[in-house]
Amino acid sequence: MMLVSACLAGCRCRYDGSSRPDHRLEELVAKGEALPVCPEQLGGLPTPRSPAQIVGGDGDDVLEGRARVLTEEGVDVTAAFLKGAEETLRIARLAGATRAILKERSPSCGSKVIYDGSFSGATRKGRGVTAALLERHGVRVWSEETFSAAPLGKAPENDLI
Repeated sequence: MMLVSACLAGCRCRYDGSSRPDHRLEELVAKGEALPVCPEQLGGLPTPRSPAQIVGGDGDDVLEGRARVLTEEGVDVTAAFLKGAEETLRIARLAGATRAILKERSPSCGSKVIYDGSFSGATRKGRGVTAALLERHGVRVWSEETFSAAPLGKAPENDLI
């Protein structure tokens, strides 16, 4: 079993109320081989919502209390991102999920790249809060971009953090 970002499964849960469907991931969900999750909604944030980015580090830094997640208006939503990460981990454990394919560049789901906290569109290396927590607990995380280069259901082994 694997988790997938709900927006990649066609759910309109992104900050702007849109989705980023990937037909291959939608197919895995339809077959019952993957569960869609949206950590930001699981953390209690509404859809739509203000865009948020990690300021002062990456998801690992947020988990350690060294960085915060702020909206474009400067509202601190760190607690919601932490709660969403914990709820996503709880779902992974309940479902026996050992892999996840998550939305790259997201402050929750980014597996290798996130926005840099400037709201300018610039990115930096790093993981989102949920991706970092899942990896810490043995769930292997890939992005939809890496997964799209692999055969259906076979995430590439060489893309691990």
